[in-house]
Amino acid sequence: MRAPFIMETSDLTLLLLFGICYDHSSMVGEGMEEGTPKPPVSLMDKIFTYKTMVWETHDSKPVSYWVLLLLSSGAMLVAFPASIILSRFYYSNGGKSEWIISWVAVAGWPLTALILIPTYFFCKTSPSPFTIKLTLSYIVLGFITAADNLMFAYAYAYLPASTASLCTSSVLAFSALFGYVLVKNKINSFTMNAIVIITAAMVIIGLDSSSDRYGNVTDSQYIFGFVWDIMGAALHGLIFALSELVFVKLLGRRSFHVVLEQQVMVSFFAFVFTTIGMIMDNDFQGMSSEARSFEGGKVSYIMVLIWGAITFQLGVLGGTAVLFLSSTVCCGVLNAGRVPITSFAAVILLKDPMSGFKILSLVITFWGFASYIYGNYSSSKGLS
Repeated sequence: MRAPFIMETSDLTLLLLFGICYDHSSMVGEGMEEGTPKPPVSLMDKIFTYKTMVWETHDSKPVSYWVLLLLSSGAMLVAFPASIILSRFYYSNGGKSEWIISWVAVAGWPLTALILIPTYFFCKTSPSPFTIKLTLSYIVLGFITAADNLMFAYAYAYLPASTASLCTSSVLAFSALFGYVLVKNKINSFTMNAIVIITAAMVIIGLDSSSDRYGNVTDSQYIFGFVWDIMGAALHGLIFALSELVFVKLLGRRSFHVVLEQQVMVSFFAFVFTTIGMIMDNDFQGMSSEARSFEGGKVSYIMVLIWGAITFQLGVLGGTAVLFLSSTVCCGVLNAGRVPITSFAAVILLKDPMSGFKILSLVITFWGFASYIYGNYSSSKGLS
């Protein structure tokens, strides 16, 4: 039986990110009779309880764990919004190919390989053995990732970055559903409530399409982008669940290097599939003409693609690492955090329209995320 103040790592992460107060009354001894009045708890007692809980949980893990979790979370919160902004910047300045954006999303896989290879020499780790099941898992995840990136590329072509980010927040609902089906994660009433609320937020955005649509985008293109964005979010939720399944069933949570291995192999196969699509669509030949006509010139075009490849790879690597180190709940929390970052960055940098309905949708989305987080937090606290 563990000490009463020690919590699971994912619970602590939720507390640190959102400041959810731990209910001191739940720590009253089990021997107290039901109905007995509980003495009032002062604010200083609650602060002391929270402080004790944080430090005891901090001491239960090595410093390297917290450093990796902090870096991975930062990568999600910074790199993902940056990649979406760069994708939208590509289209608004003359870029036209969805295949190029989807190819850029996985072209940075050698960066993760450069991080992985030294771990075999300096961290005394050995490569995971390639079994048939593991190889097939990498191929399937690579194909789904390639399809997912292509769907998002179509969404970024027709939707404002802020709208696309809000639609992508529905990945929480899909990850919960696929996690329930594939990984046997539990779904409680709070999760169902979050799914309904986030769905309502997506409906509000759809009904308000006339206020945030770009002038050169038709009604059918906007609807097309909206549908592809939701489908991309669904595939992203499936990728989360399948990745967790690979960690649980095939790789295990042995060392952080398995995160790098999975990211390298999945991105590599996604790169192969996307490159085939690029060749069939003759987009490699079209890059030179796009660069010449790109607003800002050829150098600007190349920099957008390079930084797009870097930010996409860092964002996905951060998400996979958080999934490995903590939980899908923590990934949901960080996804919630990047929605307003992307939305406000798009308004400032890309002059995206921000209507009252979009603000309402943003608030409702946060409500849904809060319901999901509180429900999972309460469940884990009850188990402890």
